[in-house]
This record gives sequence, C-alpha cells and structure tokens, in this order.
Amino acid sequence: MPTSTETITTADGTCRVTVATPDGAGPWPGIVMYPDAGGARATFDEMAAQLAGYGYVVLVPDVYYRDADWAPFDMATVFGDEAERRRLFGMIKTITPDIMAADAAAFFDHLTAREDVIGDRFGTTGYCMGGRTSLVVAGRVPERVAAAMSFHGGGLAADDPGSPHLLAGEIKAVVYVGGAQDDASFTAEQAATLDRALTAAGVEHTIEFYSAAHGFAVPDNAPYDAAAAQRHWDAMAAVFGRALG
Repeated sequence: MPTSTETITTADGTCRVTVATPDGAGPWPGIVMYPDAGGARATFDEMAAQLAGYGYVVLVPDVYYRDADWAPFDMATVFGDEAERRRLFGMIKTITPDIMAADAAAFFDHLTAREDVIGDRFGTTGYCMGGRTSLVVAGRVPERVAAAMSFHGGGLAADDPGSPHLLAGEIKAVVYVGGAQDDASFTAEQAATLDRALTAAGVEHTIEFYSAAHGFAVPDNAPYDAAAAQRHWDAMAAVFGRALG
C-alpha cells in the first residue's frame, strides 16, 4: 500500500506522521493507529499498510514528537535494560490525557482535509499505551470517533482520574477491547469495571481476552503471537467495516 511521511502542526509544535493508503483513488474512511510505548517505528508503518489494505487511510503519529531528540527503543531488549526501561516509562508519563485529546483533534483535522478521506468521524486503534490512548480519545473527542479499538492496552479501568472507564458516559463510538492473558496492566477485575461503566453508559462494546501475552499483536515485540495477531486483524476488519463502512 502507498505510504508517505507527513507533518502536522499541533498546538505544541510539529508532529511527524506516517500515512498509509489503499491502492486506487478513494475516498476511504480514516483511522488513527496509536503505537505502543515503543513509539512510531518501522513495524507500525508495516501494520498501517496492512490495515490500509482493508480500505482505510491509516495515520500513525509520532506521539513523542515533543521530545525532538528521543531515540527509538529496541523492543526486544528494552525491558531487560534498566536504563532503557526507565527511559521508556519516563516517556510514557509525558503522554497525558490532555495531550492525547489535543493531538487527536489535530490528527482528525488532517484526515478531514485530505481529498482521499471520506466522512468526519474516524476510527482509532492502539496497542499497549496506544490502546489506552484510543479509548481516552473516544471519550475526550467523542464527536470525531465512530469506533475505538484497544489491543493489550493497559490502565483502561485504573484507580486514576485519567482512566478511560471514567469517560464512558461521553463515548459515542463502538468500543472493542482485546486484552492479553495474565496482564497486570489489564486484569479480569479491571475488565469487569470497564464493562460495567460502558454498559451503564449504553456504549456498544466488546471486551475479550486473547490466549496470548501482552504485546501479542505487534511483530517486533518479543511476545508476538501470529495466531492472536491474525485474530486482532479479523476483529479490526469486522468492527471498522461495520462502524466506518
């Protein structure tokens, strides 16, 4: 699928994004794909191209753009290197719900301005930290999100004022959550809390657990699981196909 690198002006600077499009003239619905804590990198360019093949314009942002000097992480070794692990978690903390919402508005505006994108409501999907971002954006920018998906996302129903489950009453999107097994960042208890919040708010949603470890959908993660990854592609095809057309 054709892929380009573009720059979006935000309230805090300029954000580099990768945009993957289907072959042909379009127009197509737009989706923002949020990377995991490792940030934007080649594996997400490839994932965006694969999702574009389903008939979508897919935008992957460099969520760490405010730190112009940040260096990419090696996801195969980052958690075994204490200095790199500290750097990773330090960068995660810089991406607050306010930042998620403000950046998302700029990303959606960019998609709206493209001639090859149709509609003014979009899909969001994300992995790990990006899975949380996907749901936060659905609650903080609800009028722009038609479907929000999260894969091995953490902190979705946390004891935290920024937790996505507290935004359930604002969400207008269809929500899908694919959790990882034995994942301390999203437990069965937290899934039940999220389910109760979304149900009470009348949000159409699915929450299910995959028989695979945290990181199962991202090819350069050590726990990558091909069968679980294919299941996640099938889920995106189904949910986005129904919600975005």
